[in-house]
Amino acid sequence: MKKFNYFSLILLVAAALVVGCKGKQKIPAGEKEVSVPCSGPDYFTTNKYFRANSIGESQDQVTSKKKALTNARNELAQAINTTVKTVTDNYVNSREMNNREEVEERFESLNREVVNQTLSGVRTICEKLVKTGQNTYKTYVAIELSADELVSKYNERLSTDDRLKIDYDYEKFKKTFEAEMDKMGNN
Repeated sequence: MKKFNYFSLILLVAAALVVGCKGKQKIPAGEKEVSVPCSGPDYFTTNKYFRANSIGESQDQVTSKKKALTNARNELAQAINTTVKTVTDNYVNSREMNNREEVEERFESLNREVVNQTLSGVRTICEKLVKTGQNTYKTYVAIELSADELVSKYNERLSTDDRLKIDYDYEKFKKTFEAEMDKMGNN
C-alpha cells in the first residue's frame, strides 16, 4: 500500500508540473514582456465593433492625446475602408450588375464620404496617460465604432443616390457586411 501511495504522489506532482509549465510560456533570455495599456484581445475588432488603438507621445499632455487619437482614427478608417471594399466587391459580384465598374466607383466615393461622416461617432473605450522618465507625456487610447451604425449610415447614403438606388438591396448589402464582420470577429 505504501508503494502505491508513493507512486500516486509522484504521478500527482508530475501532472502538476506539466500543467503548471504548460500555462507559462518562457520568454527568451534578455527579453522582457511589456504590457501595453489599452491593447490586447479586449480591444480587437469584433463582429459588432470596429476597434483600433494607438499611442501618442509629446512634451505637451494635450498634444500626446491628439496624436494618439489621430493615429487610432487613421487605423480605424483604414480597417473600415478595407472591410467595406471587400463587402462592396462581394456585394457587386453577387448582384451581377451590368454597370459593375460604375457601381464600384460610386461605392468607393460613398465609402470615403461615409467613413469621414461616421468617424464622428467614434467612442473612446480606454485612455491612459503616463509621464515618462524623459519628462514627456504618453497617451494610450482605444476607440471603437459600432458596425451597425456604419451600415445604417451606408443605407442612408446609398438610398439617396438615384443611380445606385436602382441596384441597391439593403438586406443583401447588410448580409454581406455581417458575413465579413463575422470573419473579423473570429480572427
